[in-house]
Amino acid sequence: MGSSTNAKEKFIETAGRLFELKGYNATGLNEILKESGAPKGSFYYHFPNGKEQLALESIKFACDKITTNLKNMLARFEDPGEAIVANTINLAEILDDEKKLRDMSISLIALETYDSSEVLRKACRETFDLIEQIYFDKLIKYSITEIRARELAAVILSMTEGAIILSLTRKNSDALRSVAKQIPMLINS
Repeated sequence: MGSSTNAKEKFIETAGRLFELKGYNATGLNEILKESGAPKGSFYYHFPNGKEQLALESIKFACDKITTNLKNMLARFEDPGEAIVANTINLAEILDDEKKLRDMSISLIALETYDSSEVLRKACRETFDLIEQIYFDKLIKYSITEIRARELAAVILSMTEGAIILSLTRKNSDALRSVAKQIPMLINS
């Protein structure tokens, strides 16, 4: 059972990394099999519905990592503005250092699959909803009204995801750093 679970985890981790880097459509099963080093015969045992099922599992895996990282970062600060700024700067620093995504966003797979796979669209939506909820929970503790906290959480998520995309395409983190500058003004207005 241990090696079987290990093979499944290798497939999920490898697929998630490749989907982050290359996208869903540009990542083939043969590449996932080769990169994972897991036994080819075990792929359909773990993922009888093929690549889409693997993508679903990799989205869930990414969601867990993203939300855990976000919760941990936000928990380090009492003030939500400081917490969200610190998280945004952290994302910028990761992009500066690595020039790629690493457990930050599912935007690429979301954009690629929203119209072609209802299962994957829903998984991406659930991930974005969870991230937005984490921002909401942090804001509501700061005595921000529920309506305002909901709006701010949606705006912060949108700004951050958009800034990640801009930072990747521009190959610099300026957009994320600009978002970080605006967050305190948004929250305190």
